[in-house]
Amino acid sequence: QVQLVESGGGSVQAGGSLRLSCAVSGYTVNHYCMSWFRQAPGKEREGVAAVDTFATTTYAYAVKGRFTISQDNAKNTLYLQMNSLKPEDSAMYYCAVLNNYCLLDPFRQSRYTYWGQGTQVTVSS
Repeated sequence: QVQLVESGGGSVQAGGSLRLSCAVSGYTVNHYCMSWFRQAPGKEREGVAAVDTFATTTYAYAVKGRFTISQDNAKNTLYLQMNSLKPEDSAMYYCAVLNNYCLLDPFRQSRYTYWGQGTQVTVSS
């Protein structure tokens, strides 16, 4: 059974950094496509960053240049390094497994099979 457990969220001031982790069991992180999504109160969940088995990454325009997605195969963990955080980055962040390649539409949520419970990120101005 695949389980995803996010951690690393918290409260930080604008301009600060956080690193989110997603510990994975029952699945190998570099096997196919994995992504981070986020959902702010009153908004739809949106894709943030994706990485596939070839280490090809995709970022949402809003986070490009500030966030970095990576995976540690030895620890079977997915990461999201978030720098230069802004208040609009405040949201619940989720990691997810797409049991296939990312291809051209890695942020289509219906493609994803497994989701974590989320970790809260709050950025104050």
